[in-house]
Amino acid sequence: MAESKKELFAVIRTGGKQYLVTEGQYLEVEKLELDTGKNFDITDVLLVVEGGKASIGQPVVTGAKVVAKVLEQTKADKQIVFKYKAKKNYRVKTGHRQKLTKIEIVKIETK
Repeated sequence: MAESKKELFAVIRTGGKQYLVTEGQYLEVEKLELDTGKNFDITDVLLVVEGGKASIGQPVVTGAKVVAKVLEQTKADKQIVFKYKAKKNYRVKTGHRQKLTKIEIVKIETK
C-alpha cells in the first residue's frame, strides 16, 4: 500500500501581488530590501491548504507564516515604452527594468 504525501500549499501576498507557493519552490518577487542568504518570514498568508483542509484568512490566516530564503537580487528584462502621436512629430522612447528578488520557499508553518 502506497503512502500518500500530505498536500501543503499556501497563498501569500508580497509586493502587491499574490503567489501560490509550496515548500521547495523558487520564486521571483518584486524587490525586497534584504541581504542575500538570509531567511525571513512572510506573515501575509491568505490561504493555507494542509492535507485537503483549507484555512482561509480574513484577511490573513492567524498564526501562519511562510519562511523564505533570499537567493539573489536581480533585474528583469528591459521593457520598451514607446509613445507616438501620428502627424505631430511626437516620439518618445524610454525603457524600464524591474528590480526583482529571487527567493526559495523553505517552510510553511501553521499553528
